[in-house]
Amino acid sequence: MDSREFFYNFGKIIYRIDGYYSEFAKKENVKANLLWIMYALSDNKPHTQKEICNEWDLPLTTINTIIKDLEKQKLVKLLKIGGKKREMNITLTKAGQNFSDRLLVKLFDLEKQVFTKIEKNADNLILELEEFEKEINKVFQIENQ
Repeated sequence: MDSREFFYNFGKIIYRIDGYYSEFAKKENVKANLLWIMYALSDNKPHTQKEICNEWDLPLTTINTIIKDLEKQKLVKLLKIGGKKREMNITLTKAGQNFSDRLLVKLFDLEKQVFTKIEKNADNLILELEEFEKEINKVFQIENQ
């Protein structure tokens, strides 16, 4: 296999996996970006919009729009961060936690089913994918300068 064939097959796999999550979101009557934001917040830790943007590779404007909507629905609260003018921590309210739990319980169950099949190799797979992402980042950073 050469690099072209590898990346072609890799791209197909990545987009199919992403498609499964998009289909799940559609079946749950939510947009995929909302699903990923709720997923990010489901660890019950405060996150900033910038953190979610960087960690999940979602557009900041999309995150901002969704967070504003979630705040209006009283599903999240925004808390000022000392020493920062504009950045705020986002946390789920009790209602937001309930919404997140209802939305994600099925997804987590599906993921658990998949995980049981790959569990032996899961740690190594993550380490290899992280290394892969670092290498791609280095090359693309050089190419984009």
